[in-house]
Parts: sequence; C-alpha cells; structure tokens
Amino acid sequence: MEQGSAREGARPANAPEAFPHAPGNAARVPQDRVPEQARGRQGEEEQARGEHTHSEPPAPRAVRRHSVRGQILDALRAALVDGELVPGQVYSAPALGARFGVSATPVREAMQRLAVEGAVEVVPNRGFRVTERGPRELAELAEVRALIEVPVMLSLARTVPAHRWSVLRPLAEATVAAAAVGDRAAYAESDRAFHRAVLTLSGNEQLVTIADELHRRSQWPLVAGPATRRAELLADAAEHTALLDALIAQDLTVVQALVREHFAGADG
Repeated sequence: MEQGSAREGARPANAPEAFPHAPGNAARVPQDRVPEQARGRQGEEEQARGEHTHSEPPAPRAVRRHSVRGQILDALRAALVDGELVPGQVYSAPALGARFGVSATPVREAMQRLAVEGAVEVVPNRGFRVTERGPRELAELAEVRALIEVPVMLSLARTVPAHRWSVLRPLAEATVAAAAVGDRAAYAESDRAFHRAVLTLSGNEQLVTIADELHRRSQWPLVAGPATRRAELLADAAEHTALLDALIAQDLTVVQALVREHFAGADG
C-alpha cells in the first residue's frame, strides 16, 4: 500500500473523506510559501480594504509547522481509535498527506511520534505499519494502569474535599455525551481528560504523564476486533459519573469498589 504514487493518494471528487477528523484548514498554503510578488499584491489589496497588515508580523515558520503537525497528529490518533487506520496495514506519508491536503512532511513527523508511542512501526522505503495488538497486550496495559492509578485514587478519596471533585462534573458528563452518540474518538479524548483531571489532584506531573500515555495506548483497537459498541461506551461512562458521585460523598467503600471494577474489565 506504501508506494507514495499519485494513484494511491488520489481520491475521486465525490468520494467521502477517508478521515473525518482531518483538520479542515490543512489544505491552506502557508504564507511563507506564497511567492513574494503575490504577497505584495495581497498586501496592497488588504490595505485598500483598510486592513493594516504592517502591524501584524507573520508568525514564525516553526510555530506554523508545529501547528499543522499537531492537527495531523490529532487526526491520526482519532483514526486509530476509530479503526480507520487498520492494524497490520502499511500507510505512506505521501498518500495520507494527499488525503489531508498537506505535504508528506507533517504526516511523516506525526507518524514518527506515533512510532515512539508504539502505535505504528516504521517500514523502510514503504511507510508506517499500524501496530497489531491482541487481548493479552490490552490486559497487560490495564493491569499496569491499575497498579498506578488505583492507589492514587484511593489516597485522593481520603484527602481531597468534596468541592474539588465537583469541579470535575463537566468532564464526567462529557464522557457520557460522547458515548451516547457512539463517537469513539470523542469518547477516547474525554475519557483521558477525566482521568488526567483526577490524577492531577495528586500534584505529581510525572505520574499524570505516564498514566496518560498508558491510557492512550489502551484505547487503540484490537487486531480484527469488533468496534466498541455504544452500550459498552455508555457503561464505561456511567462508571465515571458514579465514581465522581462517590468521591463527592466521600464514600470510600463505594469508591474502592468502583475504581477496582473500572480497571478490572474496562479499557477506559
């Protein structure tokens, strides 16, 4: 699949978007790539409309490229969660870039980041293969997450006052809203946001970073596995709200039961 040819990256004009989470403005040409003469004409036209462009210096190139790469990275992560990037398949940066409306460079940079995270592996002269994962790896990730998060949550349940837990209510409700419409990418993001917010109360930034990375990896789809059903998402989201209710009520018995149940059979 990784040849980088024009035929591979091409898509009929009436075909649906291959990746619905792709950045909408990715196809815009950065200002630093516009020829100097064209920029001059553009500046004259803006001044004629009363727009004073001289007071707004152009953004540094590195910032703009990082922004595009970040958008592509987010879109690729969403495609992984949604199963749009199929485990075992090889994808080329030029072909994905054509679909996103950008050059191959930001796609390649984003894929390199995903390779570091273990989501893909580099295939020399071809592109990137989506990592194939089985139930055993998912179970191991859940076990490691539980070893890290369960003791921290139980400790926080004993020390954090109720009003600080109440602030997290919108995050728990966001997971329910995403689950209700079956949006797996949105659910994955809101799920991690809730767990990050809980762990942030520990004040340990390294713990939050490591736990979030493990959480992200646990959300990738299984090899040839069925898509997560809406009912499963709703059940997982309900555990978030129930846990938050117990934390606010400072019911440590219920908190301990919910936390252990959440990690025993869930990937959220």
